[in-house]
Amino acid sequence: MKRRSLRLVPLLLLPFLLAASPAEGGVQIEHFFMVLIAMLVFAKVFGELAERIGQPAVLGELVAGVVLGASVLGVIPSEGSINEIITLLAEIGVALLLFEIGLETDIKEMFRVGPSATLVAIVGVVAPFLLGFAYWLVALPEIGTHAPDITDTMVAIFVGATMTATSVGITARVLTDLKRIHTPEARIVIGAAVVDDVLGLVILAIVSGLAAGAALTLFGIAMKFAVAVGFLVAAVIIGNLIAPRLFGLIDRMRVRGVLLVSAVSFALLVAALAGLAGSALIIGSFAAGLVLSSTKQFDLIVEKVEPVADIFTPIFFVSVGASVDVSLFIPGSEGFNPSVLAVGGILTAIAIVGKVVSGFSVGYGKQKLDHLAIGVGMVPRGEVGLIFANIGLGRGILSSEVFNAIMIMVMATTFVAPPLLKMIYRRSERSSEPESIPAGGGGAEVVAER
Repeated sequence: MKRRSLRLVPLLLLPFLLAASPAEGGVQIEHFFMVLIAMLVFAKVFGELAERIGQPAVLGELVAGVVLGASVLGVIPSEGSINEIITLLAEIGVALLLFEIGLETDIKEMFRVGPSATLVAIVGVVAPFLLGFAYWLVALPEIGTHAPDITDTMVAIFVGATMTATSVGITARVLTDLKRIHTPEARIVIGAAVVDDVLGLVILAIVSGLAAGAALTLFGIAMKFAVAVGFLVAAVIIGNLIAPRLFGLIDRMRVRGVLLVSAVSFALLVAALAGLAGSALIIGSFAAGLVLSSTKQFDLIVEKVEPVADIFTPIFFVSVGASVDVSLFIPGSEGFNPSVLAVGGILTAIAIVGKVVSGFSVGYGKQKLDHLAIGVGMVPRGEVGLIFANIGLGRGILSSEVFNAIMIMVMATTFVAPPLLKMIYRRSERSSEPESIPAGGGGAEVVAER
């Protein structure tokens, strides 16, 4: 029976391997469907395998992306029309993920951890930037060459900038899988990641200006910061005035699926408005979730949105994994370079340390926090770090070798966070076991539930 099952494996994989064949004459619907099916099926299979070995499902989804990516099976194309469609679906997935997180977030609790989250975000941006900048200027790694008019200082600025971002999607999904999304540490991490995105927009404006040779002004930087912060605050205030009445009216409508369509449309609308205002899309979708979390239809909205997110969100994580170039790690392959690998390893260590120290900047008052969990929660760079690196590569500031070293850092920090968070929470559970059953039988742990 086992031999028969093993023989069936190639047959089961055949349709997905056929999906790797490029379509001729534009996008073929059948080809796109096969790629999409492969992404969804592999995401769930590898997610199940990850949970079977005690790891969060998101780690399996990332690995599924690596397997389906251009450097392994080649099912997911690295460029072309289908890649562009997958990118759009992935953007919907991460928007729905942050919308869900916003729905599950208590605004009062969010404001309560606001100062701590802001401090964590600031330290989590400044520390890795300064460490990366200093390392590059002091060590001056001899990998690749840049144009004569590009200074080492400019390269160091870009290298430091790629380390500042935090991919909130990775951490948010891990905390959800571990059922830790309602903990104070989770609220601080999510809040810090939102602030981190605001700071990231400012840094992106700075490095983009440097790449274009534009003169930067304090006024321009301040305006970028004001727009990002102002949009989030305005969206929550205005949304809370409009949403209860709007969704009260929608709740009285009889047409099938009207509440689901309205909730998803509201999330995408606020995300789009955030992008048009010069802010980040995910800040808008998170704000939409915060707004609808206070409506009377909250429970029904969560129930309706979850199945839709279960389809789109894995596409985002699989697409992130698909960007991994496995040849960077295989000796003898075209992309392998020991020097690049070494520099990538050093950048990874700096990137991890720079974010972990941010977790130790809070939690020394009455409220004791798990510093390590907060710090590790800020570690993943995901697709955000690649945006910075791509700008530097496209403008000729970063050589292809430096870009690959940054790619290694981005991939490593993305993959290392889920198992580390799992280990940290498992350790904290073991350490709290003796106190879990009080002598009087009461005083059970209170979990913040809506």
